[in-house]
Amino acid sequence: MNTTNRSATTRSVSSPGNGGQVLREAAETASAQTKQAFEKMSAASADATALMKDSYSTAVRRTQDYNAKVIEFAQANTEAAFAFFQQLSGVKTPTEFLELSTSHSRKQFEVLTEQARELTTLAQKVVSTTA
Repeated sequence: MNTTNRSATTRSVSSPGNGGQVLREAAETASAQTKQAFEKMSAASADATALMKDSYSTAVRRTQDYNAKVIEFAQANTEAAFAFFQQLSGVKTPTEFLELSTSHSRKQFEVLTEQARELTTLAQKVVSTTA
């Protein structure tokens, strides 16, 4: 009976050595998989960062274009208003005043309509490039 117990004890002593090797291999495999996952995540993060950077710089450029156009239109509208007031100073009759006012209003409506179209187009470009 003692002989049987000694054989069982000898087998169990040799098993931990194999278990250590298996554990080491499992740890190496897990480490390699973790490294691959980290590399993939890093690459995806770099791609996302580059995409966001391009998106923001494009949005900034489009917004600057929009703001420049707004300033251009404000200047043109101010010049038109000064020209109108200058013409008003030469009006001598109520009929001239009415004709000049009607003409100026019609022209400004057309100009403002066109300006609104241009600004809408620019705003759509800002939104589409940002999205």
